[in-house]
Amino acid sequence: MDLDDDAKWLEWVAEQFEAIAGEDREIDLEAFKAALQVKESFFAERFFALFDADGSGTITLDELLEALKLLIRGSETDKLRFLFQVYDVDGSGSIDSGELRTVLRSCLKESSISLPEEKLDDLTGALFESADADHSGSITFEELRRELERFPEMMENLTISAAHWLKPPRAPRKSGRPRYLSPAYWQNNSSSLLFLGGYGCVNILLFACAALRHADAGVWTMLARGCGQGLNFNCVFIVVLMLRRCLTWLRATWAAGVLPLDQNVILHQLVGYVVVALTAVHTGAHVANFARMSQAKGSYHLWEYLFTTRPGIGWIYGTASLSGLLLQLLIGLMLVCSCPFIRKSGHFEVFYWTHLSYVFIWALLIAHGPNFWKWFVVPGFLFLLEKIVGVALMHVRGLHIVEISLLPSKVTHLVIRRPPFFHYKPGDYVYLNIPVIAKYEWHPFTISSAPEQPGTIWLHIRSLGQWTNRLYEYFSRPCELSNKNPDWLARNQRKTGWFQKWLQKCLLGSSDLDLPVATNEDEMIEILSYTPTGGPGWETASAGIAGRCEEVSTQSREERFTFFPLLSPKCYMDGPYGTPTRGIFTSEHAVLIGAGIGVTPFASILQSIMYRYRTRHQTSFSQSDTQGENLKNEEMKLRKVDFIWINRDQKSFEWFVSLLTQLEVDQAESDPGGRFLEMHLYMTSALSKNDVKAVGLQMALDLLAKKEKRDSITGLKTRTQPGRPDWNQIFQKLALERRGKVHVFFCGSPALAKVIRAHCEQFGFRFFKEHF
Repeated sequence: MDLDDDAKWLEWVAEQFEAIAGEDREIDLEAFKAALQVKESFFAERFFALFDADGSGTITLDELLEALKLLIRGSETDKLRFLFQVYDVDGSGSIDSGELRTVLRSCLKESSISLPEEKLDDLTGALFESADADHSGSITFEELRRELERFPEMMENLTISAAHWLKPPRAPRKSGRPRYLSPAYWQNNSSSLLFLGGYGCVNILLFACAALRHADAGVWTMLARGCGQGLNFNCVFIVVLMLRRCLTWLRATWAAGVLPLDQNVILHQLVGYVVVALTAVHTGAHVANFARMSQAKGSYHLWEYLFTTRPGIGWIYGTASLSGLLLQLLIGLMLVCSCPFIRKSGHFEVFYWTHLSYVFIWALLIAHGPNFWKWFVVPGFLFLLEKIVGVALMHVRGLHIVEISLLPSKVTHLVIRRPPFFHYKPGDYVYLNIPVIAKYEWHPFTISSAPEQPGTIWLHIRSLGQWTNRLYEYFSRPCELSNKNPDWLARNQRKTGWFQKWLQKCLLGSSDLDLPVATNEDEMIEILSYTPTGGPGWETASAGIAGRCEEVSTQSREERFTFFPLLSPKCYMDGPYGTPTRGIFTSEHAVLIGAGIGVTPFASILQSIMYRYRTRHQTSFSQSDTQGENLKNEEMKLRKVDFIWINRDQKSFEWFVSLLTQLEVDQAESDPGGRFLEMHLYMTSALSKNDVKAVGLQMALDLLAKKEKRDSITGLKTRTQPGRPDWNQIFQKLALERRGKVHVFFCGSPALAKVIRAHCEQFGFRFFKEHF
């Protein structure tokens, strides 16, 4: 803080003190704890004791301001002295191992980190052994100073302003110029902006041409005809935007660099609003025109124009008015039921069924407008073809969910038997339907296994909404599942119909697959076993986590249950469909940023990257390997990968740590000392390094990580960083590495996406975000 900030902050402190203090203008310990908002009372008590200069048991405003001025304007020694006094609990002038252990325990609680007692002993021993230079059995002030000087980053944070420990976060300052007017914004969003510009021009052109053709019919007719022509285009274009298989195919062509394929869902919603607006104006213009016509002598009444076929308006038995009113009702109903308060509030089936009314809307549009069928014939054919292919593939694939694991943080891990004809790219997603959870709900989930992984497909599903919570709860009750009829599966497997066999023979070249296939009357996936445990290699990979599970509640631990095939609930899977991450292998420097469960797409990508990296590394010594050479020349332009994963708490790391450990092992074996893949893990609930309540803990964690060659929180070699990432610092480092053009791929919350997008625009990096 500069001098102005210091003065303003001291004024703010005085105002807050006046609001908390009573008539005696003093605050006691309980009021101080509430004002400080700390999780662990140890630090509140220590701060209170140091601020209470006269030992009266209360703090006056003068005492508080005097202490804060010392922290703000005092020397480096004054600030270090304050930190030493916090740790010197008994005031003896030195810190013994018991006091240090008490402080570190409180630091762990304040940072929401759970470690076993043995690990706490190791942390205490590592820090005490390093700081106690003379082996006297206690740490003096000078020894603490020398120890802190070994951590320049913490020393710098500590000496900037110790009062920052108590200061509330400052609101970010807004730039004077809107980001939408910056050249970087236009450069990073050029394809979307050009596409929207072209879309707007097409609508204006269609409206103008149709309106001018009816210029002699009056203003209302011109307006109605212009909007009608716009509806012909938009009611077809809204279908094109949801041709997922066609869009996935386009991602492999030059069109991916020109068209905003990643924004298809957002554009679909935008076109939907345009359709609603054009429909309202089109209907209003016709009603106004009918009202004008009804006033003429000998003409029909207004109600006859609107609700009967007597005027003969329309190319099919004069039904234009009736079909138009029905269209108005259906489109309005679809709009209301598509709103988030319907779709995300436990009424997904309302959204689903009303959206199926597109079939009736298309039929009414063909009956309503004489030219609509000409616009609709090609997109309608593609839409029908996609549906036929999707239904056919769903019913002929003999897939099995071979394992279900319930992981920490309420993550459900599905392992599905992979058929030989199921091909996908890293980061692709599928739509999943499990009727026992919700019969008509389809939800998109990213495939978390690499395409190079043979035999199985992985899905990791975090319990965030109603459907995902029901899924987790359903498989967390194995006793109820075990009461199924043992004869059910045998009967189900024998009921393979002739139509399904014919489709298998036509599409797959065989009607007798190696694995049993569910009936085409039911669903096509069957659960063969139920194993609530970690994924492959979990026990060996998560050594750091397994060691501390004694203090973690039993709800966060995995249990193991194995069931027979008769317990299999059934489900459908539709896909795979492409995502923005398909372009990652054409990048030179890829930065993968995942927040929470947003790491799922990168599970597949990281595995595939390391597979190709190993192959490229091996073929650099042997050019005879055709597969490796193809990967090197055609698909693997990556020179550097940075993986950033942000989690709120400690348990959120646990379900993914086995894969990260394997990636570290793979890189160590393929290229010892290499920095092709760098991982950066952040735990936002942990106190940052510039907080007095975390200085000792972070020093101890660094020392123990250096000694044991692994992080105490995750068990990885990569050190988990406390607090939130400093994006400006991270992006500056990425820019200085100069490993080629930087492409940033993000999956997480929209709020964080805005922050990262703004930094990408500032540094000139390309930004890609997952959209479902």
